[in-house]
Amino acid sequence: MEPFRGGRVLAAMAGVAMLGAGGMTALSAAAQQTAEPVREPQFIYERTCGYCHGHNVGPVIRGRKLPAAVISSFVRSGNGAMPAFKPTEISDAELSGLARWISESAADPKEHGQ
Repeated sequence: MEPFRGGRVLAAMAGVAMLGAGGMTALSAAAQQTAEPVREPQFIYERTCGYCHGHNVGPVIRGRKLPAAVISSFVRSGNGAMPAFKPTEISDAELSGLARWISESAADPKEHGQ
């Protein structure tokens, strides 16, 4: 008798069935577990935002009590000369922390700009 060789087909069919039965949640959870660690808001600001904001390129945004939702929207959509940042560049979790950090931050006297 020949050994059963349809294991791969059955596994693929089970995967398709899992997706159809709410398996996207399971896959999303698995993807989140293997995702990159969340970077600290100050780290992201210094290496991404602060390149322009506070250095005479973009407006000073720290210490202005801008709503976090507005900051998040500008980061994802861009505004004027400001580019949009994709979730692959700043994850949703990082953006949430960053927007809150900027919103609640005090002005930095070393920053200057428009």
